[in-house]
Amino acid sequence: MRIIAGGARGTRLKMVPGKHVRPTADRVKESLFSVIGPFFDGGKGLDLFAGTGALGLEALSRGMDHVTFVDDARASVDTIKENLGLTKMADRATLIKRDARTYVKTLADQARYAVIFLDPPYHEGFYESILTYIGEKELLTDEGTLVVEHPSKLEMPSIVAGLSAYRQLSYGDTAITLYEYSQT
Repeated sequence: MRIIAGGARGTRLKMVPGKHVRPTADRVKESLFSVIGPFFDGGKGLDLFAGTGALGLEALSRGMDHVTFVDDARASVDTIKENLGLTKMADRATLIKRDARTYVKTLADQARYAVIFLDPPYHEGFYESILTYIGEKELLTDEGTLVVEHPSKLEMPSIVAGLSAYRQLSYGDTAITLYEYSQT
C-alpha cells in the first residue's frame, strides 16, 4: 500500500497489525481519485473509520489543505500517526481517537468538508445512520463529495437525508458509492 500521486507519491504506508482493518486497495484508490478529481486545490477532508489513513493521506498528497482522521481503534490511530510521519504531512492533519458515529453526531454545524471518506466495517451495518447524520448536519461543502466504500452486494440508498448517490464504482467484492447534496 502506497501513496499514488502528489507530494508524497511513492511513500509506502504501514498496515494496521491484525486482521480487523481492510485497507482500500491501490487500484481502487487510483480509480476513485481519477473520478473525484485527481488533485485538490485546498479544502478540508474527513476520513471516518480511517484505518491506515490511506484515503485521507492520498487526498493530502494531492493538495487538500487539511484532513481530520477519526478511528476508535488504538492500533489504527497509532498506524495513522506513523503514516503521517512517513509522508511528512502531520502538520496538515488532525487525528482523533473516537467512534466515528459519535464524532459526526457531535460536530458543530459550521464543520464543512470538501470530501468525506466513509469506510466502516462491512459487517457492522453503520451505513444508513451515519449517512443520515452527515446529510442532516450538512457536513459537505456545496460542491462536496461523500465517498462510501461498501461490499458490492450491499444496495446503498439512492437518496438519504438530502444526499443523492450520483455514481457507483465496482471492483469485484468492493464498491464505492459517491454522494452529493440533492439538487433542488
